[in-house]
Amino acid sequence: MTETRSASNREPNITKTLIADFKEFFRNIFGGDVKGSVSRSFKELREFYLDEGRRERLASMGRVKRWFLTGFWLLKAMILKLSPMRRVLLVIGIFLLLKANNNTEDSTNYAVLGGLILLLILMFELKDKLIARSELQAGHAVQEALLPPKRPDVPGWDVWLYYHAANEVGGDLLDFQKINGNRYGMALGDVADKGLKAALIMAKLQATLRALSPDYGSLTDLVAKINQISHRDGLPTSFASLVYLELPEKSGAVRFVNAGHMPPFVVTKDDVRELAKGDPALGLAPDTHYSEHSLELKKGELLVVYSDGVTEARNQANELFGEDGLFELLNRLGEISSPEIGERIVAEVARFVGEAPRTDDLSLAIMRHV
Repeated sequence: MTETRSASNREPNITKTLIADFKEFFRNIFGGDVKGSVSRSFKELREFYLDEGRRERLASMGRVKRWFLTGFWLLKAMILKLSPMRRVLLVIGIFLLLKANNNTEDSTNYAVLGGLILLLILMFELKDKLIARSELQAGHAVQEALLPPKRPDVPGWDVWLYYHAANEVGGDLLDFQKINGNRYGMALGDVADKGLKAALIMAKLQATLRALSPDYGSLTDLVAKINQISHRDGLPTSFASLVYLELPEKSGAVRFVNAGHMPPFVVTKDDVRELAKGDPALGLAPDTHYSEHSLELKKGELLVVYSDGVTEARNQANELFGEDGLFELLNRLGEISSPEIGERIVAEVARFVGEAPRTDDLSLAIMRHV
């Protein structure tokens, strides 16, 4: 029986792959911002391997001393992150490569053996990376499946939702569901961590909200219960901010609770205003009291809820987009649809950040009463 493989599963041709890689390499050298790309990569390397204390010490040193210590600390940090067996192999490989400089009969053998040992370590590390990436991609797929539709259908409302994770998996919560009758619940929050840990906490928070919200008419009681569960089941240093609100069909009467999140903006035809700051974040203390607030939006007015991926976005000069930047942008946008407003915000943040790395997830909820 003959087995055939589909084009999507066929192993790439190594020769064609290498030729394409070299073309891309030289295209970047002669036509791209090589210096900027190398600088960004080195900055990411330094931020990953060196803690904040060492980075601050390096900033206060002279150029020669700074470069010498940067290289030494990076090498040391890399070695310490290897497993014991790989550390020993690395030392042996480096020793053999150094010994190959003695110009003896066995120099070539030492060089080949040392190079093969380093290649073996690289293969081990690449294997670990690919396994981790596969697991993160699976987590990303699960998060994508848990996201609400981008344009939920709510009579009397024009709603647009947006979520973009800075990494494979994110720690922002964005959810929208029909609770019962004419009640629709929207949640936007941010877990105080990053990566897989934050994603797991976010998934638990989302599941808790979905399970409890149909049973609570009082948003104060609902968020207080979620806070108790977050404090009981969370890690000692974990907490999350949350804006939870309910939209009624065909009415502009919005009820909401803010647990430690950035205050939403209300946009009218005359002005843009920021709502009052909220109560403490979830998970900090088991008996925190949360206040329910109400808001009456007229037709055409809108509510903007966002995560810190908007206001804390940084450009290459390390400047923040900031609440002032969002405020000024909302003032300029005028009476356009929720999707147009949301897409303009996302585009403006991307333009501001430029080539700087994204460090925060970005979530947006734009809700216009129509």
